[in-house]
Amino acid sequence: MVAGELVQEHLRVDTGAPDDITVDRKSPDLDGAAEFYPRIGLAGAAETNRELEREVQPDEREAMLPNGGGGGGAAEGKLLETKLYRRRFAVLAVFSLYSMVNAFQWIHYSIITNVFTRFYRVSNDKVDWLSVVYMVAYVPLIFPATWLLDRRGLRLTALLGAGLNCAGAWLKCASVHPDLFGVTLSAQIICSVAQVFILGLPSRIASVWFGPRGVSTACATAVLGNQLGTAIGFLLPPLLVPNTPDDLDLTAHNIRIMFYGTAAVSTGLFILTIIVITDRPPLPPSPAQAALPGVPLESYSYKQSIINLIKNRAFVLLLISYGILTGSFYSVSTLLNQIILDCFKNQNQELNAGRIGLTLVVAGMFGSILCGWWLDRTKTYKITTLIVYILSFLGMLAFTFTLDLNNIHVVFVTAGVLGFFMTGYLPLGFEFGVEITYPESEGTSSGLLNAFAQIFGIIFTLIQGRLTTDFGPLVGNIFLSSWILLGVILTALIKSELKRHNVNMRTEGGDRKAVPTECPEECSSENKTNDVKLEPSLSFSRETSL
Repeated sequence: MVAGELVQEHLRVDTGAPDDITVDRKSPDLDGAAEFYPRIGLAGAAETNRELEREVQPDEREAMLPNGGGGGGAAEGKLLETKLYRRRFAVLAVFSLYSMVNAFQWIHYSIITNVFTRFYRVSNDKVDWLSVVYMVAYVPLIFPATWLLDRRGLRLTALLGAGLNCAGAWLKCASVHPDLFGVTLSAQIICSVAQVFILGLPSRIASVWFGPRGVSTACATAVLGNQLGTAIGFLLPPLLVPNTPDDLDLTAHNIRIMFYGTAAVSTGLFILTIIVITDRPPLPPSPAQAALPGVPLESYSYKQSIINLIKNRAFVLLLISYGILTGSFYSVSTLLNQIILDCFKNQNQELNAGRIGLTLVVAGMFGSILCGWWLDRTKTYKITTLIVYILSFLGMLAFTFTLDLNNIHVVFVTAGVLGFFMTGYLPLGFEFGVEITYPESEGTSSGLLNAFAQIFGIIFTLIQGRLTTDFGPLVGNIFLSSWILLGVILTALIKSELKRHNVNMRTEGGDRKAVPTECPEECSSENKTNDVKLEPSLSFSRETSL
């Protein structure tokens, strides 16, 4: 690229800048271009750019910009502003809390399966379906849900998630009777529909509200809320609803306390969602968001976005590998009560089953935050994802082959190791998916990842449940371990293309550059980005594919 066509944009990033400082990015004229290359001059800059183009492959160098999306951009000669708002923390907190309650409602039946089978006079399989229904509902509804997120925005999607979660919680309060299993199943179906409008939002909230230095941590925190709900769902139900087989009225009373408490919390969070959550901040938080063109929503093609994602080979590999590991986590969580009670027969281990589940998820919460923090500082998405996947496989093997030792303390340790890596992988998959599919909608990529996780979760739960019932927990866990090993291989085959990071990239001195391009009328809309083509800086070192 010749120097006469180069226009540099300068952005000085101050690591200590407060949240509410606005950063204006202006395009200087050509006469000032040499100041960005004080040592090599314009001729040297042109030569360096030519060397960079030879070094970096086109698909990793160029960020394909979208047909549609949010955020503002900047035409040539206009300001390209970014700003971080303190409101982002409130948005993240409210979302994390109502996601937590939804996850609690997913698992609070399964962890005390034996109590609900006696109370409703049904089999274990029917109680398992109270968890599986979350996965079944997600698969057909994810496409309309992500379409709604892309067309109508974050606020409406969040309101639907929090509102349906609240409605399902209140309906459960009317189902506390041995003959009303159908009512509690209907309430759980409503909660499972709410989940469709929740699970795909972490990466959207992180991208729309948080800057490059905090986007992965924000995504991990949003996922953390769901994990915390699962942890509470393991811990509280055995305490609130202890096993009292000889006193059905006491069991009903305890269940009623749990259901009414959940409904009250859900109502308060629904009100907070109405007050706090909005579609996006007035100004974008990052150059990657600012670079997205402001195309009217009616021009956005959801179908084309899906086609683009399916054609992305790296994303397809991630879909399958993410589905395998996350589906395995869903299966283990759903069947944990049955696994522990089967391995520790003639012992009252309901409380310990819940505590083991709590250990598994709490360890995963630390893993999520640590992985998000690491990604924000290193951007090594591929190698981090692969290492965590391998360690999840080893953790699954350790959990599987220590169950027969008849030592509950060892099971606590191995469950913690398994949870740290398996649950910690969840935000890694989200963020890696956003990176390799940018600038496609974060909601669409996350929605597809979750859809595959639910599909694998349904299959794994049903098969592992049958294997556990017929042959014991060892066979069921070996079945899962074999699939996780396949996921390791698929993850190793993923080519790392950090497209969003390319746009957010800085030079060693903290500078960014944007190169204006002339796009003729016949140029396809996907190559137009408000007349600005973002190129990687000289300090870019692309991540190596294994």
